[in-house]
Amino acid sequence: MKKAQKGDKVKVHFTGTLEDGTEFASSRQDAPVEFTIGEGALIPGFEEGAIGMAEGEQKRIQLEPTEAFGEKRPELVSKVPKNAIPDHIELSVGLQLQMNSQAGDPIPVTVTDVNEEEVTIDANPPLAGKPLTFDIELVEFA
Repeated sequence: MKKAQKGDKVKVHFTGTLEDGTEFASSRQDAPVEFTIGEGALIPGFEEGAIGMAEGEQKRIQLEPTEAFGEKRPELVSKVPKNAIPDHIELSVGLQLQMNSQAGDPIPVTVTDVNEEEVTIDANPPLAGKPLTFDIELVEFA
């Protein structure tokens, strides 16, 4: 029976959950996710977790932040003057915005605090700093 290894193209179904059991992503309602193990298209721990699996096999992997989206980086959190945000945007904690880097590249940010004068924005990926659990099923070799 063939076992998945680096360089194999595979199709998997997955469900991702946080420590408290909250589901943050799943492919179960859609087509399986197709990727080549080791190419870096997905988070490192997820790709590594598929190694050694056989077609039809299911397993659970638990990833530390360093194997997933990394640790939260404090330098990616900043405060901007509230008047720097366009008036038509209704600010609230959790709001996703898009800012531009100095080079003009889009950067997704999340509003984490709003007061009378400032807005705190966080450019870390939303799942940074969080341990993640994935239930993976190797559907087939592609």
